[in-house]
Amino acid sequence: MLRLAAPTDPRWVARALAGLDEVLLDHAHCEKKAASTALALCFRYPDRRGLAETLSPLAREELVHFERMLGVLAARGIPFGRQIPSPYAGALMQAVSRDEPARLCDSLLAMALIEARSCERMGLLAAAVDPPLAAVYRGLLAAEARHHRAYVDLAAALAGRALVEARLPALAAREAAVLAGSPPMARLHA
Repeated sequence: MLRLAAPTDPRWVARALAGLDEVLLDHAHCEKKAASTALALCFRYPDRRGLAETLSPLAREELVHFERMLGVLAARGIPFGRQIPSPYAGALMQAVSRDEPARLCDSLLAMALIEARSCERMGLLAAAVDPPLAAVYRGLLAAEARHHRAYVDLAAALAGRALVEARLPALAAREAAVLAGSPPMARLHA
């Protein structure tokens, strides 16, 4: 079960379809960033038991998704290049505690929420795009949901279920507020 505080605004689908090339490029960047973030957590917390064992395979899977999206871009004649990112992730990460051990727990939960939102929006795209692209998105849904669950479970293992149950709703509310206040960009998370 995805732990989002609010569903995506239905207007997002129309915006995404109107700027589909931009959304696909953004999606590739999101997969690359997800792999990078998982590895960064492994580097930042090498002494946390179970963290690297969970996040290393997750990072590899995110890189496979990145490569898949590079293939989608190439097949559609969309060059991979720089893109102005959505302010979504940065705004969500501002809610992460600066003090340990809460910082690690909040970081893992923020990543869980990003994965949950990705899963939700990929499902919306799968229902709205052409059949070949819909198949790509349907193929990613289970992994996105699994990544969401992995981050929540890892936070619970490292910080305790009680802390996760206390923090996740607050961070989910922040995530929903960030989306509600985001500029209307053609991005996966905007």
